[in-house]
Amino acid sequence: MSPVLAADLNLIRVGPDADRPPTRRDPAELRMLAERAGRQLEGAPAEEIARWAVETFGDRFCVTSSMADGVLAHIVSRVAPGVDVVFLDTGLHFPETLRVRDQVAATMRVNVRSIRPRLTVGQQDGEYGPRLFNRAPDECCALRKIEPLERALGDYDAWAAGLRRDESPTRANTPVVGFDARRGRVKVNPIAAWTQADVDAYISRWNVPVNDLFKQGYTSLGCWPCTRRTTAGEDPRAGRWAMFDKTECGLHL
Repeated sequence: MSPVLAADLNLIRVGPDADRPPTRRDPAELRMLAERAGRQLEGAPAEEIARWAVETFGDRFCVTSSMADGVLAHIVSRVAPGVDVVFLDTGLHFPETLRVRDQVAATMRVNVRSIRPRLTVGQQDGEYGPRLFNRAPDECCALRKIEPLERALGDYDAWAAGLRRDESPTRANTPVVGFDARRGRVKVNPIAAWTQADVDAYISRWNVPVNDLFKQGYTSLGCWPCTRRTTAGEDPRAGRWAMFDKTECGLHL
């Protein structure tokens, strides 16, 4: 990593010696923190939003990443070297996605945690029948994404995601900081107000790893059986679960 990174921001260390609550905070307190921060940090730079999260939660804050690119992990690593980055390894990812994960782990000061489902793909086929993703994609997502995330978040009071308001109508009102009532945790979206142009500029400036599939006509990436290329003029997420009335896996609902 370039030495410029260390000079670019005042670094906040995350690790065993970080000052953090030893146990989970009360959900009511977390909701209050999220609502106040959501108002105060609207319009703030992504780095400032990430800094607030790290200062507030210490080791009980993590980043989640689909590894479409390494932008969010890179932003937070500049503020908090050693931050945990949670990757949901569904067993059905494109090789290009796993390559980005490995590049992030190798080139950034982060701790990548690859969280796997309780069942391998073969075990799931044996219990639920083959190709569950073709028959009941919501159930497949619940087994391979939602349950692993909720298990992983047991160690944290707050988590960051790379959601952006311009990605789809369902994400248009994404707050920079909100309360995930379903999980009782604070959800931080540092790049919620960014555009694709902002993302591209950041990738270019910092030489951040980005998934090679974007060069092949994909505009939104998930598991290979449920993701297709899109055509000009289509919604960027039109290639996800294209045969179903489904636009979200359930992680962000």
